[in-house]
Amino acid sequence: MKANEIIGEIEAVVFASGEIVPAEKIIEALDISEELYLEAEKLLLEKYNTPKSGINLLKIGGGLQFCSNPEYIKSIQKILSLKKNTPLSPAAMEVLALVAYNEPVTKAYVEQVRGVDCSGVISTLIQRELIEERGRLELPGRPLLYGITENFLRCFSLEDLSFLPKLPENETEENSIESEKISE
Repeated sequence: MKANEIIGEIEAVVFASGEIVPAEKIIEALDISEELYLEAEKLLLEKYNTPKSGINLLKIGGGLQFCSNPEYIKSIQKILSLKKNTPLSPAAMEVLALVAYNEPVTKAYVEQVRGVDCSGVISTLIQRELIEERGRLELPGRPLLYGITENFLRCFSLEDLSFLPKLPENETEENSIESEKISE
């Protein structure tokens, strides 16, 4: 069996699901090898993830999901009479970045880094299903731990957190390196 012979089956399974379908489930359901699946996945990603395609195929957390091409969101909103989601505030983006880069984190950690109360922002991010509770920390008071969700990965088109942009180096480290070079 060849990869181009099973892409139709994989398309049908992923489309019918409407959610992320883990690679393991596809491999098991179609009774194929992982190598064959990976070849087919590559073909499907090339097929759907083009600038002119109305449908994109996202690879999220080791699974696949179809979504609309973000380039056509205005047309989709007009046709379906959807209201544009209000964008996240700068405060919400800061909290989201803190959680994504440091998960799991406590509210106290986020507030310590930001220097302000973050209760409202964290509630909003939970309502939008961008972060979720991940248990409790084994410290006095047992504070809640927060982490990102699959919806976060979907919204930011990330396969997993390793695809986040790298953080810039600390400026104080850069300045000390520069001053060492000058003194030599």
